[in-house]
Parts: sequence; C-alpha cells; structure tokens
Amino acid sequence: MTFKTLMIAGALSASLCAGSALAADVAVTLTGVKADGGTMLVSLQSKDQFMKPVGAKGAMGPASAGTMVLNVEDVPPGDYAVMVMHDADSNWTMTMKDGKPAEGWGHSGAADGKTFDAMKVTVPAAGTAVTVPLDYPQ
Repeated sequence: MTFKTLMIAGALSASLCAGSALAADVAVTLTGVKADGGTMLVSLQSKDQFMKPVGAKGAMGPASAGTMVLNVEDVPPGDYAVMVMHDADSNWTMTMKDGKPAEGWGHSGAADGKTFDAMKVTVPAAGTAVTVPLDYPQ
C-alpha cells in the first residue's frame, strides 16, 4: 500500500464518519505550504488504522501558501497519527518522481518519525491543536 493511497483513502473515508457526542475538533496548522493551488488532505489515524487505507477522521481544503489551518471535526478522544498531503495537481494521488514524493507532505511528531508512537498525538475530550510542517521535494 502506498502513501498516496493511504492519504486519499484515509481522508475521504474519515471525512464521511459520523460525529460522536464525546467528540471535539482538532485544529491542524500546516506550516511551509509552498504554493497556492491544489488541495490539502489531512487524515487522523488510530494505531489500528496506521498506514492502512482508512482513517478515523479527516479534512480537506484548498491550499494556500504559507501557514493555514484545517479543522478536523468531531474527533473522539484518543491517540492518533496526523498525516498530511498537498495534492498540488489535484489528481487525488501523491505524484511521484524517481520513486520519491513530488508533492508536499508531512506528519505529526518528530520529522524522522516512522512509527505510530513517534507520530502520536493525544486528543482529549476538549479537542486539541497540532502543527504539521510540510516537506517538499527539492
């Protein structure tokens, strides 16, 4: 399963999930968005969903250069990894070049994080905010 498939499936399926009475919002601040155009996709994945084509919740919106915020609504309390993709060409997949991402992407946690525990964000009942810096190909 590729990262691009995970992001698309996670964001789309998660955005369709029904809300919960104990859920709150997660404000995801995206920094370093390089260019206007395309769509920003955000997916929150539980440990069981991590790196699979599903997500607990998601959000999407038009990309805007610089810093922008997307709200993921009705997120139940728990631990999640936050995955982000800048679908600059609006083809709903991560465009690749020479086997590497050709579009911006990012995730919660440490920049070199590769495991759920390294990317984990705890969402309390009151909701939370997280900042995800984007990485773009050189």
